[in-house]
Amino acid sequence: MQEPNSARDATRELIRALRTARVRHVRNPRSNPRQACVIASRMLPLGAQLEAAAEVQSWPNYTATPLLNLPGIADAARVGRVWLKDESPRFGLGSFKALGGAYAVGWFAARRMEARTSRNGKNLQTFTCATDGNHGRAVAWGARRLGCRSVVYLHPGVSVGREAALRALGAEIVRVAGTYDDSVREAASAAAANGWILVGDTSDNDQDPSPALVMAGYTVLVEECVDQLKQSARPTHIFIQSGVGGLAAAIIAGVCRRWPAQTPLFVTVEPTLAPCVLRSLDAARRVTVEGQLNTVMAGLACGEVSCLAWPTLEAGVSHALAIDDDIVPLAMRVMFKGVSGDPAVRCGESGVAGIAALLAVAGDEELRGSLGLSADSRVLTINTEGATDPAIFAALVPEASEQS
Repeated sequence: MQEPNSARDATRELIRALRTARVRHVRNPRSNPRQACVIASRMLPLGAQLEAAAEVQSWPNYTATPLLNLPGIADAARVGRVWLKDESPRFGLGSFKALGGAYAVGWFAARRMEARTSRNGKNLQTFTCATDGNHGRAVAWGARRLGCRSVVYLHPGVSVGREAALRALGAEIVRVAGTYDDSVREAASAAAANGWILVGDTSDNDQDPSPALVMAGYTVLVEECVDQLKQSARPTHIFIQSGVGGLAAAIIAGVCRRWPAQTPLFVTVEPTLAPCVLRSLDAARRVTVEGQLNTVMAGLACGEVSCLAWPTLEAGVSHALAIDDDIVPLAMRVMFKGVSGDPAVRCGESGVAGIAALLAVAGDEELRGSLGLSADSRVLTINTEGATDPAIFAALVPEASEQS
């Protein structure tokens, strides 16, 4: 059924507003695809990626998430193709994070059997982490699958809805003051003091194995994309959200392994209130973004780049973009409505960032030229989360309430 004229007009207005949005941009002069592939292969060797894929794909109810072709968005963005990897159905947890946190939990549990059970058969292992919401859900879900305990640290920016989702998975919650990065430090301190297993998606300790395990799990997403694109031309650009940088570095590693001779341009997307990757690339070193990092893109509210991910990002990312919070609801509404016959997608606040940036860039000829975007470009981006907090989603996307 064709969309009514009034609805089409409303969607066009949203797209026009997105095209006038301000986008902060840094080009990375140190980008070197060949070097990035070498660095990425050291960070996540072939064996680690294959082991993660075999394990995740063996889990009950595993299925590849959809790779959606969006010709309407491509037309609005003035490019040839747009594909969206939709992670919202991933294991019922609503985000790509299920691939990383739960995989790391299983890896640790399998290798620490000596502490696994008490005399009454109860599992004694406790897993802990800090989270903006989604990583904690993955860790809690992975722990519950194995009958283990989980303790999750939350900073004030994590919504009550996301806290409730964690509690529903059996997680014990500890609220701490400060930012996400403060909660990371609190979780690490508690793990060391209590003998818990820390499953972090970032760390300042280059001897901590958990970020690499988490990132190895993320590469499963690349495996699925490569299989799903077998009959299509490869993307020329990949727009990737970058909080601490773990997903972006993992995508680079996976793409380098599967498409080593024809790697696309990697473009990171962050909030202007928490642009730690952009500022770090601009400064040619890891830079800490200070302040409360109060962005609507809660999953990207990170002030420090992962030390493990940084070398791969520095060599692999061609361009870094930062977008303002006020365009996020516009892009969420565009995706919820669907454009010119595109499937409707429930993109969360962080999940829509890649699409929001792509549509914002469409109205800036100079920036399009810098990024090498044209009518022949093929762009892959990721809906990293769905409506993981239904109340926030309903507040930002009024059309969702109207349909309920």
